[in-house]
Amino acid sequence: MTSFDDAFEALMGNEGKYSFNPADPGGETMWGITARVARAHGYTGAMKDLPRDTAKAIAKVEYWDRVRGDELPVTIAFQVFDACYNGGHPVEWLQQAAGVKVDGVLGPVTLAAVRALSPITIVARFDAYRLNYLADLGTWPSFGRGWAHRIANNLLKAAA
Repeated sequence: MTSFDDAFEALMGNEGKYSFNPADPGGETMWGITARVARAHGYTGAMKDLPRDTAKAIAKVEYWDRVRGDELPVTIAFQVFDACYNGGHPVEWLQQAAGVKVDGVLGPVTLAAVRALSPITIVARFDAYRLNYLADLGTWPSFGRGWAHRIANNLLKAAA
């Protein structure tokens, strides 16, 4: 099993299956993949029927590869990958956590800085930036409790 396979399995514990909450700006989702993202990747069926393998293939290209998950320490890669599903600015949070210039580009300078610090330090800082961002969203009253639990569980995974 690859780091991506492990991260995707762990992510399914956070994302669950089908969801269509009118308060969620992401809209209809299956396996954490929104209808907008699924359609952009060529899926034309009903979201309830989105195959898990299709969702996994989309996740690899859309989220894992874009944050260079294979080049990050496993513990950090999962945190950044998971954050891609909530929206926000995962690369910028990673750069803040690593103490480098925040430009939203995950390049060699960011990767080197991330690798130079303790993974738990990066994870703690990253999740703090993520939580601060989420707490400022207008949807916090509807989803904040779930997001806080999600991040707490992610921190427990990182510490295991």
